[in-house]
Amino acid sequence: MIAVPISDVLPESVLVAHLLRQASQPLAAATRARLAQALLDWFTAGWSAQDMPAAATLRGLAQTLMPGAGEAALFGGQGATPLAAGFANAGIAHLREIDDAHRAAMLHPGVVAITPVLALASSLGLTHERAARAIVAGYEVALRLGEALGARHAGLFHATATAGAVGAAAAAGMALGLDAPRLHHALGIAATQAAGLWQLVDDDAHESKSLHPAFAVRNGMTAAFAARAGLPGARAFFTGRRGMYAALAGEGPLAAVAEGLDAPARLHTATIKAWPACAMLFTPLDATRALIEEHRIGAADVQAMEIEIFPHALKIAGVQWPAKPAEASFCLRYLLAVLLEKGGVLGIADTEAPDLDSPSLRALAARMQVRPNEAFQQAFPQRRPSRVTLMLRDGRQISAYRDLRRGDPEDPYSWAGLQQRMRSFAPAMDEAQAAALAKWCEGFTDAAQDALPCAPAGALFGAA
Repeated sequence: MIAVPISDVLPESVLVAHLLRQASQPLAAATRARLAQALLDWFTAGWSAQDMPAAATLRGLAQTLMPGAGEAALFGGQGATPLAAGFANAGIAHLREIDDAHRAAMLHPGVVAITPVLALASSLGLTHERAARAIVAGYEVALRLGEALGARHAGLFHATATAGAVGAAAAAGMALGLDAPRLHHALGIAATQAAGLWQLVDDDAHESKSLHPAFAVRNGMTAAFAARAGLPGARAFFTGRRGMYAALAGEGPLAAVAEGLDAPARLHTATIKAWPACAMLFTPLDATRALIEEHRIGAADVQAMEIEIFPHALKIAGVQWPAKPAEASFCLRYLLAVLLEKGGVLGIADTEAPDLDSPSLRALAARMQVRPNEAFQQAFPQRRPSRVTLMLRDGRQISAYRDLRRGDPEDPYSWAGLQQRMRSFAPAMDEAQAAALAKWCEGFTDAAQDALPCAPAGALFGAA
């Protein structure tokens, strides 16, 4: 194991102090706007999945494990206790693989930062401002720790479940109003429960991936309540001799934990996903769509196809051909075949109910070669390089290169674009529901609403 020296002032202590100092500063207009976008993205992810059988399973499991009625809203269900709502909503919002992502941290921050805060909003009587502060803190911790853990960790562990558990504790702890010592204890307790192995991918257990954020949120919320009750947590939970960095194969920049504290909130660095698929595969999807649009081509025009991609992508999303729907979002050949056959469109239905026996899709996939490019790996995770080359039946060869993704901070969505994305990914939502949801999220941009109750009504969750 890697021994990480501990200074007199722990990086973990500096991080906790940063969270409280950040929460004492006025919310900048840009942060308010970005928070509204993050909330709309989170609701979009939950709405898009709430009618899936897996969502019903998660709601039932939450009720079995944490029984009882409550005020906390559930996607597609009746009110539940905060812990049950946090568990179920986190899993449901992750089912479609459209919840936000992050290049450097390699995790889904919104599902662990937003979920616990909204689950606690009613029982704690949170105001808009208190909820906003807590969510920003959740993003800050999850993304800083995920970035520090780095690529080796992310190849073995699902960072949404590891760094995400500590981020959920930060969000819940700030919602509870913990002071610095108790907040530090909450993060330390959550770190003890941080887990989430990618072995589930190797063993074809993709259906259980949604349990990673579900357990992370449950564990993070529990950690915050345990700290409030007076239980202690590890102080050097991340940098200690047997802390997360040493124990969970960390190799990223430890400076990410407690340096660069004057930078804008980490919330601003998240990516809002453009495709209903694993984020590791977005750059080849973006590149292929660009070729389709520029050259007006379709599946029938393609003689052969070569995709070069950074190798880490294939550790997470290396399915050769899906054997079941849960694997569709992790199969580059399937996704690209659908994209070409449908003229640049890839929708929710294509991963929810994929036509895995389609002769045309299988024939097109058989003409693809996916090549890991070690040179591309050098840019990962700050960039996600890929190159797509098409050999066309008319003899032409065309190619496109992408290393950033649509929805990255450098190529963001507009507010109108996010609302269009919501309607595309959640077609069951009617106009009135969409308008109400957008208005509620947009309320966080208005400082005049800071003192208003945050608790979102069950109707915003499509409650049954």
